[in-house]
Amino acid sequence: MAQIIATRRRATELPEGEAVQWRAFQGQQPAFANPLMGPDFARAVGRVRDDAEVVTYRRGGEIVGFLGLHRRPGGFARPLGAPFSDYHALITGPAPGIDGPQALTLAGIGAFRHIGLVDPHGLFPPVGTGPDAFAIETPEGPETHLEAMRAASPKKFKNWRRLQNRLAELGPLRFDQSRSRDDLDALLTWKSEQFDRTGLQDVLRPLWVRDLMSDLFQTDTPHFRGLMLTLHAGDTLVGGHFGVFGQGTYHPWIASTNPSLAHVSPGNAFLDQAIRAMPRLGIAVYDLGPGHDHYKQPWASIRKQVGVGLTLVEGQGRGLLTLGSTDWASGADAPLAKVRRRLDHIAAIDPTPTGRALALVHAMRAIPRRLAPGGSVEG
Repeated sequence: MAQIIATRRRATELPEGEAVQWRAFQGQQPAFANPLMGPDFARAVGRVRDDAEVVTYRRGGEIVGFLGLHRRPGGFARPLGAPFSDYHALITGPAPGIDGPQALTLAGIGAFRHIGLVDPHGLFPPVGTGPDAFAIETPEGPETHLEAMRAASPKKFKNWRRLQNRLAELGPLRFDQSRSRDDLDALLTWKSEQFDRTGLQDVLRPLWVRDLMSDLFQTDTPHFRGLMLTLHAGDTLVGGHFGVFGQGTYHPWIASTNPSLAHVSPGNAFLDQAIRAMPRLGIAVYDLGPGHDHYKQPWASIRKQVGVGLTLVEGQGRGLLTLGSTDWASGADAPLAKVRRRLDHIAAIDPTPTGRALALVHAMRAIPRRLAPGGSVEG
């Protein structure tokens, strides 16, 4: 069998011919269908970060796989787009003839941090699992899905409808795509304010993140585009989601609502309207991503697990002292594990020393808010 060769290049330099093959691999494996695992997202990240890299693997001239990453000092790497890479994978066909550690070795990587590993072919050694991820599919139509929800939780559903009717007193509810930059700015502002109230790190603060959101907002290609969905009550913006869409799958990161309307549960009203609009918008899968079970689970029809942890290549990486390279997958509830997760999160969000220092200061100042009743205890 011919030797496998790895070619490393900046994500923005990925040839279109290779992007076509990448998308073909995605089409062969439903688990890879999310746009975060595609070449267009890789290119978008590459436009705002110089350390965004794509590795192409070939055997005898034939492409067998792709891996996107951020190469950090000391042979350490993170998924491309972290911490926004809710899903990432070694993208291959069904019989690639290469496994995860081999792919890392060929790329010159000694340790790879997983925050949402999707591994349908079992190419990586077992890692821990993170919070479950949730998605909405409505193969029998939105009304059937919503009726199943009502039957499962009639009291909860009745209350949501009552609150939605109160919301409609502001004006007719209108749900649609939005190309308004004012709407996007409002969603980002509300999200940052939410992070501040709860003491969580503001993932929107780094310049590269703001640039990425702006770039995606303007991206509209046949395979991939930024998509913002909003709910208005009359002229009042109630809330919205912003993320990426491709090949029928929508993956929003930014989910925020008007804080002045918190008393009428605007997030639930938004999801009710979003589900109803899925066929009209061409959305087959509305992927809500991992975490926040209390909010996502009632609306979701799919629940799935992703890998969270660290792959260390044998003979490499054991001496890595890179910030965030320590494995915290085990002992998740231990205080030290929480500190490690926080440090890793900071390191993933801002690659600059100054940015990390400021984030650490912010984290220390936020401790009282995080420990207060109703505050968040995880980062």
